[in-house]
Amino acid sequence: MTNQNIIELIDVKKVFDDETVAVDNFNLQVKKGEFVTFLGPSGCGKTTTLRMIAGFDLPTSGKILLNGEDISNLPPNKRPVNTVFQKYALFPHLNVYENIAFGLRLKRVVNTYKNQAGDTYTKKERLTKKEIDRKVKKALEIVDLEGFEKRSVSTLSGGQQQRVAIARAIVNEPEILLLDEPLGALDLKMRKEMQIELKNMHRRLGITFIYVTHDQEEALTMSDKIVVINDGDIQQIGTPTEIYNEPVNTFVADFIGESNIFNGAVVGKYKVKFCGATFECVDDFEINQLVDVVVRPEDIIICRPGEGQLKGKVISTVFKGVHYEITVEVGKYEIVIQSTAYAEPGKSIGMKIEPDGIHLMMPVYTINRFEGVITKNNTVEFGDGEFECDVTSLYPGSHLDEDGYLITAAGEKLDLTGTEVNVEVDTHDITMSDDEDEGGATGTIISMIYKGDHYRYIVRTEENEEDYVLSCPDMWNTDDFVSLVIPKDKIKLTLKQTAENESNETAL
Repeated sequence: MTNQNIIELIDVKKVFDDETVAVDNFNLQVKKGEFVTFLGPSGCGKTTTLRMIAGFDLPTSGKILLNGEDISNLPPNKRPVNTVFQKYALFPHLNVYENIAFGLRLKRVVNTYKNQAGDTYTKKERLTKKEIDRKVKKALEIVDLEGFEKRSVSTLSGGQQQRVAIARAIVNEPEILLLDEPLGALDLKMRKEMQIELKNMHRRLGITFIYVTHDQEEALTMSDKIVVINDGDIQQIGTPTEIYNEPVNTFVADFIGESNIFNGAVVGKYKVKFCGATFECVDDFEINQLVDVVVRPEDIIICRPGEGQLKGKVISTVFKGVHYEITVEVGKYEIVIQSTAYAEPGKSIGMKIEPDGIHLMMPVYTINRFEGVITKNNTVEFGDGEFECDVTSLYPGSHLDEDGYLITAAGEKLDLTGTEVNVEVDTHDITMSDDEDEGGATGTIISMIYKGDHYRYIVRTEENEEDYVLSCPDMWNTDDFVSLVIPKDKIKLTLKQTAENESNETAL
């Protein structure tokens, strides 16, 4: 692997015809010979990004550079790139050899010749039968399928078919191999075996691999670099170790591996308080800073009650093969531990966490902020919804008369219809209901993260895809359609000072 970039994506954005933003402000550098994995949930934009690199989709804006040259609008057949898909797309009427050789038989190469006068000229020619045979046999050797040349692809196992698909992709000697969830159709054991095979192939070939998956284990096992993607945005780029041990936000911490995530506060130099106890840590934040705290289950040490920083009651113990997964109740919090030691349900245990087992992050979501407009009914429209509110909070000492007009402390009568306001709502002040008519807005739960004593949900509206972030002790499911209820006294309004507002606030 060299330090030279083979692929660069600069401010790449992809918007589909229905105005869906699939990829937004995507910036990435891939070095020659790297194994890079795009990791994220379904619909996050990772396959769309791969298709833009391959040339199957064109970016709406931004640039894609190959060896420093802009290839954003270059057709797929002009790019030194081959793709392996989850559905192998093998030709059932051709044997293994002919499947791999198919592309070579269509390929034309430029050969240089000299005429009798000594002048050179070029000519596009097909590969010779001998050249095709040499390349196919080399590809078969790399994927460990020597001797399978005459076999029908329909007689092969899923793993063997996948190897044929990879051989067909590498036989053209691309500079970059793109793999779109190629192991998704395999069973667990075969998938694990193919992870090792792919990593070995990468080492032997020495070319750049860009791999798409939603499987965190695949990404951690094979990658030199992981690009974690959510909602079309890059969340974090780093090595597997960096991504696992130093997640930048709760999404990465929750998506990569198992995590205990808590709300915490920094109470001193290298000291943080969460779950009702104070711990030493290695991250330096300002005192009184609110933080998200991540503790991996394997970093919690079971000890005798009273010996650790925490004491709790074992709720359940489940054997997972290489460890026990132990759930412990500590006051109102639940903590998950992974340990080779058995803990009996119902018994009290102590828990100790070393400073390097605690990772602190700045919280991404602390309050909901929207831009809103006051309606003629003295409600406020924001976030694709309409909610009752206290408009008198905009003018201290004011009140509403019997006709609904606002009377200021100075006795001025105002019509606030159309007045633009800033809206703030705390995450703890929003509740969800399955009654669509109960709340002021409706949406779909797109994210849920457990934080020890509550769940943090993100609900997205349909019309303009506005996001509401809320905390709730009850468990709902991702993709549930809910209405959002906010008490009027929990909606904080401030005037948005604009010239239009001044004209809207009509004195009567």
